[in-house]
Amino acid sequence: MSEKAEKALRFYLLAAQLKDRIRSGWDDEHWNISKERRESIAEHIYGACILAIAIDSEYKTDVNIEKVIMMLVLHELGEVEIGDITPYDGISLAEKTKIEQAAIERMLEGLVKEKEYCDLLLEFNERKTKEAVFAYHCDKLEANIQAKIYQDAGHQHPLDDQEGNVVIKDKHVQQMIKEGAETVFDIWYGATKSLFEDDDNFADLLDCLKETNTRALDNY
Repeated sequence: MSEKAEKALRFYLLAAQLKDRIRSGWDDEHWNISKERRESIAEHIYGACILAIAIDSEYKTDVNIEKVIMMLVLHELGEVEIGDITPYDGISLAEKTKIEQAAIERMLEGLVKEKEYCDLLLEFNERKTKEAVFAYHCDKLEANIQAKIYQDAGHQHPLDDQEGNVVIKDKHVQQMIKEGAETVFDIWYGATKSLFEDDDNFADLLDCLKETNTRALDNY
């Protein structure tokens, strides 16, 4: 086997493990989705990429969409090694970013475009460019969409049936419930709405999602 082929196949086989890794947000310790088959990390990546393409088509974005897609395709690579760490798992964002970046660097090690890809992911994490911000917003909004899909399909448990859920114990989540949150999606909506305050396109999409039954849109 040639060295090029070996490196390409190794990288693919490592990254493809994300097809079998379930998103932590839906597992038994978080929102405990009542569905036999839950979303994988790879499916989330695909969803974020499709969302980026859709938004770029229908809104004025002024971004390099190819660069955005590359960021989204690569941004979860570290989860092959460290798993899908949520904000409610007792690990700070700074620490997660540090260990995830190190894991990604190990996965990319030896590739011809190793530095290019690492720089791209560093740009994504720093969120100082319009492409990085756009990709980050797509990543977050896609999770909201999936939460609403599960909600509309009846796979989310009521807020008073969340035994063992580490998210529901969070003080900010408890405050949202006190302020009137009635469903799991209300929690997702409240937790991310402020992210899009300076982006009318994403704010519009999030509000539309809140008022829409996704089951009515997913057909021809």
